[in-house]
Amino acid sequence: MLKNFLLFLLTLFIMHTVLYAEEKELTINHVEIATVMFYDGKYDKALEELQKAKDSHMQIEWDKYHSIRGMIALKKERYTEAIVSFKEAIEAVKVKKYESPAEEKPKKEYLFSLFSEEKKAQDLKEKKPLFDPEKLRKNEIEELYIYLSQAYYKAERYRDAANALDAAGDKGRENASMFTMKADCYWKAGKKGLAIDALSQGNSLFPQDTTLLKQKFYYFAELKLFQAAIEAAKAYMNRIPASEQEFIALAQMLMGGGEPNEAVKVLEEAKLKFPASAKLHMLLGHYYNQKKMTFVTANLFEKGACYDRRYLKEAAEMYRRLGDLTHALYLNSKMTDKAEKTKQQVAIYVGREEFEKIIALKDALDRYGLLNDDAMRYALAYAYYVSRDYGSAETHLKKIQDDELFSKATIIRKNIEKCKNNPMECL
Repeated sequence: MLKNFLLFLLTLFIMHTVLYAEEKELTINHVEIATVMFYDGKYDKALEELQKAKDSHMQIEWDKYHSIRGMIALKKERYTEAIVSFKEAIEAVKVKKYESPAEEKPKKEYLFSLFSEEKKAQDLKEKKPLFDPEKLRKNEIEELYIYLSQAYYKAERYRDAANALDAAGDKGRENASMFTMKADCYWKAGKKGLAIDALSQGNSLFPQDTTLLKQKFYYFAELKLFQAAIEAAKAYMNRIPASEQEFIALAQMLMGGGEPNEAVKVLEEAKLKFPASAKLHMLLGHYYNQKKMTFVTANLFEKGACYDRRYLKEAAEMYRRLGDLTHALYLNSKMTDKAEKTKQQVAIYVGREEFEKIIALKDALDRYGLLNDDAMRYALAYAYYVSRDYGSAETHLKKIQDDELFSKATIIRKNIEKCKNNPMECL
């Protein structure tokens, strides 16, 4: 009997253990586990938990289920899947039943609790917010539309992305970045007017945000609406200190729009704000050069070269063209690129008619491969010709391939023959 009784107790214990295990298994919330896995970056594990939730045949929160699936698909760049999941999540939220949170149990009061009367008075003043399921539903749906817009954008369905932002209601208008994104969507969808309208709407709601004005400037510039672009740029620059590159972009836009004088004004203002900018000096110099203001251009190029030695070549070349060969040679002496330096020296020595110095550069011209340039070879041949080294001159003249220079070389070679036949003619 005792043996049978013990066996009966063991059976009861085993049955209790199995039932407890089954009950414990039933209480596991796989959707919550999937959420934790998602935020931990374990997307495949999260998907496994979601599948367990689906296979459990239990009542689960389908809005969360589809939301997590959508966010995982977004992270994995499976944008079509993400779109489907977010749409299903939205539909699930529409039919979701929200339950009021359980009331908190009243805390036990103690007879001798300090300040008990004051606490009671305070509790009477504080009222708990009313439970509003429709407000919760609205917030959840709007949040999902934000995610849906991101999925559409990544899938390059820009018009759908803009529509999703509209459907996001208050959340789709809660900050300026939403309007820049919507404008970008319309722009990429080919709806240029709607893009600018979105920026204007955002600017009216967030007047202190400068990003909207900056984006509007670039849109107007691309549409070649230069006057509108100038106004947007000025409004932007009045709000925030503009960068050097932004001044340059505005100047280039003005130049492209046929407003060179306005472009120069913008660059002059920028030069005052960024006096050590080599790029601004050089760009301004190029604009003045177009206005045939050569001396001003040379001066700006030299100042630009002071801040960036890469511009020494252009500065020296401008002084060479200006006829100030001594200063051109001075700037040339500071150059570090040996090949470019030698090439420019030849041009300067030609201008100074210092042909012996060109001949002295023969080894450098050969060393840097500059004699492959017919213009350099012709200059060296001419220097030999003027110096009456006719044999060296002919050696180089014969190697010239350029048609125009070949014609000039032919004339020089004829003169050399005359000089050889009658040296008195070449005195």
